[in-house]
Amino acid sequence: MFRLPIETFSIRHDNYLSIHSGNMIYLDNNATTPLAPQVANAISKCLRENYGNPSSSHAFGIRARKVVEYARKQTAELVGAAAGDITFTSGGTEANNMAIIGTALRFRRGHIISSCIEHPSVLNPLNYLESIGYKVTYLPVDRYGLVDPSMINRCLLKNTILITIMHSNNETGTIQPIAAIGRIAKERSIIFHCDAAQSVGKVSVNVKRNHIDLLTIVSHKFYGPKGVGALFIKAGTTLKPILYGASHEKGLRPGTENVAGIVGLGKAAELAKKELPERVAEMKYLSGILFNDLCKHIPDIKLNSHYSKRLPNTLNISFPNVQGSLLLDKLKNDIAASTGSACHEGQHTPSPVLKAMGLSNADAFSAIRLSLGRTTTKKQIEKAVKAIVKAYRSINAKV
Repeated sequence: MFRLPIETFSIRHDNYLSIHSGNMIYLDNNATTPLAPQVANAISKCLRENYGNPSSSHAFGIRARKVVEYARKQTAELVGAAAGDITFTSGGTEANNMAIIGTALRFRRGHIISSCIEHPSVLNPLNYLESIGYKVTYLPVDRYGLVDPSMINRCLLKNTILITIMHSNNETGTIQPIAAIGRIAKERSIIFHCDAAQSVGKVSVNVKRNHIDLLTIVSHKFYGPKGVGALFIKAGTTLKPILYGASHEKGLRPGTENVAGIVGLGKAAELAKKELPERVAEMKYLSGILFNDLCKHIPDIKLNSHYSKRLPNTLNISFPNVQGSLLLDKLKNDIAASTGSACHEGQHTPSPVLKAMGLSNADAFSAIRLSLGRTTTKKQIEKAVKAIVKAYRSINAKV
């Protein structure tokens, strides 16, 4: 029977734990994370003190511009970029649209390579581009959810203008071979966009090492505020704007900056850079305990991901002979989790990601996603295991 390796790790009970309250256990951190207290404090201070318009030339505007630029530096350092290569957005959806459509519009027509397991904020812009004459190739994945980089070489055309592959999958946590894909793109002088919404702040992401031209960053996935994100645009990479207005953010993202949100993103990035080794070790330790303890009580559960090439906080698990939605309904007073991507909730169809990995309808419908975070404690994991096993057995007893 498969078990996840567990290394000894001592969890540091820091200020993140003060966010959690009540008896319910929050295991939906891939949907969103709570604000880190340090981030909340930075936002509060900004709202009180830096209310000027960053475009204004007076002292209030200059002060606001300074905190925006400092946040740009903080965000850039998290992904190994230069501050000038960071453009702030309203979040991941805008960043992905800006990267994909903004690249495509530089060319009258062209070919794009992506994968079949991308987030809707990538797939839907691609669908739009197909509707106006662009050609898109969607690469399949293996049973672990991995793209084979060699397939990219086989799919390249003379007019391939963009490769867009996510860093890690939001439902399964599987991490793609980004460095290999980036090398292929660089060798062929093709722009490479990577949606790293789920990865930044959870694992190391470096745009230079991975030959990335465009990288999507989302604040609320790593203890920052919602409604703000960023797009790394490598120096020399040109995009057509998809919004038109004034000249904010080098003319790519017009509109007065969300100063407090940007400050929150910058602070969250600073914390992530400082704490990343500890975060990775902590999540590996806790997710290993969670999965292995569930295996002891429910031996036939299946991990829908790569065993090691995955986000350390993410477990997508199929439970035999139950519907994931029914299991979560039984757990609604004990655990907050998801049956897959939060963007797909309410749909009574199997996850396209899990189906692309070759899961049967039964296994896809029986899957739930448990995503841990810095508010998660070992005691909560132990309670979660008991609650899940109890709920599972109560459903199966009626079958």
